[in-house]
Amino acid sequence: MDEAIDRTLDAVGPRLKRLRRQREITLAGLAEQTGISASTLSRLESGLRRPTLEQLLPLARAYGVSLDELVDAPPTGDPRVNLRPIPCSDGSVILPLTRRPGGIQAYKFVLPAGGDDTEPDLRTHEGYDWVYVLNGTLRLVLGEHDFTLRPGEAAEFDTRTPHWFGATSAGPVEYLSLIGRQGERAHVRAAPKRRPDE
Repeated sequence: MDEAIDRTLDAVGPRLKRLRRQREITLAGLAEQTGISASTLSRLESGLRRPTLEQLLPLARAYGVSLDELVDAPPTGDPRVNLRPIPCSDGSVILPLTRRPGGIQAYKFVLPAGGDDTEPDLRTHEGYDWVYVLNGTLRLVLGEHDFTLRPGEAAEFDTRTPHWFGATSAGPVEYLSLIGRQGERAHVRAAPKRRPDE
């Protein structure tokens, strides 16, 4: 049994490195997201240090995967996909909807009611984002523009543009987000317009 555990733990480092590279995150960026120093992350990835649960939990959250996936735990025989919500310190909840590495990733966000005078904290990162509002009112600040999106409305943008999402005082908001790598956009197909004589 100990040999199987050793093999599993030895394989975590290369898996961590592969996940980070697939998501095009630097060690410094990952350190900022997880609170784990870049030197510790480097040692974990190279196998010079064995991961602890305290390190694996924030890494799983940062990559949007379960602990089972992170350590490649053996299958339990249960075919259901277990997508667990990720609670955030600001009261929002993120639900990863995809688990495949690379490509466009899908998430559902639930943001608590906000203040209409909230000062946006604009961020930038590599990638492309497409958002679709399910319920509530979403405030999207994109560069110098301030938009209000309602259910059924969507927006898409290059995430190198400074941006911020928030709910309004009208209540919580739920929205879907498709996030792709730089230059990778969601392809939307539309039915052709019918001619008046059809």
